[in-house]
Amino acid sequence: MAWLKTLVSAAVYAILIVTFGFQVARVEGQSMAPTLEDQDRLIVNKLVYRIGEPRRGDIVMLYYPLNPDKSFVKRVIAEEGDSVRIVEGRVYVNDVPLHDEYVPSEYRSHDDWGPEVIPDGYYFVMGDHRNNSSDSRHWGMVPKKYIIGKVQVRWWPVPTARVF
Repeated sequence: MAWLKTLVSAAVYAILIVTFGFQVARVEGQSMAPTLEDQDRLIVNKLVYRIGEPRRGDIVMLYYPLNPDKSFVKRVIAEEGDSVRIVEGRVYVNDVPLHDEYVPSEYRSHDDWGPEVIPDGYYFVMGDHRNNSSDSRHWGMVPKKYIIGKVQVRWWPVPTARVF
């Protein structure tokens, strides 16, 4: 009987952790390269945004605004109240060039967008592979309620594992 109680308790704890705490995810596609590659495995912290807000630079897992059955991984570029514009691929947040050294020159786009102010309760997200990313430039701002959590760890493949 004690064994059964332990097993049931473990199952309840596991369900609570997966539902409210952490989620294992897999990257599909190259939109976040070179930071994240296709088939990387991630641990997403779902608790962090229950007690705090997404910040510029966070890598987040979110529901795709045009089809919430799908989820994407993107980087938060701007928060509510920020002004965003893109000039020849260079991103400006509140008229200050974004420090995005993580985007190699061959992954930069040369498009123009904005300016636009991010409404309350929304975020502007982009992939790190700017030439190969469907993001807020294409489908608009992301409501906070669609942000699932913050990518905390890439655990697979093991040689490239890291904490974000």
